[in-house]
Amino acid sequence: MPSPAEEHPGLLIRDGHHFSDAVLIVPPLLVESLACFDGKKTDLDLRAVLVRLTGDLDVGEIARSLVEALSGAGFLEDENFTRMERERRSQFAAEPVRQPAHAGGAYPAEADALSQTLARYMNGAVPASQDGRLMAIAAPHASPEGGVESYRAAYQMLRPEDRDRTFVILATSHYGRSERFGLTRKNFLTPLGESPTDVRLVDWLAERAPGAIEMEDFCHSFEHTVELELIFLQHALGPQTRILPILCGGFARSLMEGGKPEDDQRVQRFFDALAELREREGNRLFWILGVDMAHMGARYQDPFQARASQGLMNEVEARDRDRIARINSGDADGFWELVRENRDDLKWCGSSPFYTFLKTAPRARGELLSYEQWNIDEASVVSFAGMSFSEPE
Repeated sequence: MPSPAEEHPGLLIRDGHHFSDAVLIVPPLLVESLACFDGKKTDLDLRAVLVRLTGDLDVGEIARSLVEALSGAGFLEDENFTRMERERRSQFAAEPVRQPAHAGGAYPAEADALSQTLARYMNGAVPASQDGRLMAIAAPHASPEGGVESYRAAYQMLRPEDRDRTFVILATSHYGRSERFGLTRKNFLTPLGESPTDVRLVDWLAERAPGAIEMEDFCHSFEHTVELELIFLQHALGPQTRILPILCGGFARSLMEGGKPEDDQRVQRFFDALAELREREGNRLFWILGVDMAHMGARYQDPFQARASQGLMNEVEARDRDRIARINSGDADGFWELVRENRDDLKWCGSSPFYTFLKTAPRARGELLSYEQWNIDEASVVSFAGMSFSEPE
């Protein structure tokens, strides 16, 4: 991303998978030279580019410094990166619980402060009416401060009697492999307490959907999309609430090549297994979708600045609501047709959890409780909603 520090212009590089904690800023003059690190070009190619960029024939030291900085940070595919990746994966595998990765950032790290913050978020919650049997909610995974109305609308639907259910959290995997689903047997810790993962159900899915599942998916160690649902869930029903956390990778093949996600046999196996689990467990399960919708503006590589509920974002809202209507009617195929338009130019990061849910619970019908757009920065907007789903009695 462009460096946010005016005193240090250039290209900021960091590792979204957190194998490396380093952050580098490559000066503007050297940014073009990064194209040389493609596994095909040689040291001589790099030096030739640097000579052209700097106008200096003596670029040996610049080339060495650039290579050493990238390698030392873990940003080249070399032995250092391999070591970093191996150590981080081993560290996560050895941890007895999934630690709270976003406490102190997205929300307060102290239990009392977090409880007070969540109470403020939920202040004034009035449950909406619901026809049929409530079996699922959808809520944002954006910063709670940005999406508080939608979080409140969704989580106000929970009742004390839901406490004994297992909560299946279908959440976006921003960094996981496409056409894969990330599972873990680890319990999840937050400042409010430790929620047990229903290992029995994890093992059942892993056995029935081989090839579709990333077991002990490292993305769970840092992904925020389950964690932000969990703090609201714990606040509503207590920290001992059982969960089945599932990270849903994107369905890039379908978006790029056409067809349906389940044309991939691995995806179909997972859909079949999850649907069978839902039928078998019935009311013992409750579903939570951790989903954001459109991502528009400069931050998301659009050639325009976006302002919530202004100009182009009014058109985005209309398109969002068309997709939401398909979801609420249980029309999985119609929803995916809208997502595939222009290869999802709205950039709905929640499309794969939504589609997974629709294929798993085809009789579910939804209700839109809240729709919001939020300027995540001055030139970029994220949209999201609070929704509820029920099945006929």
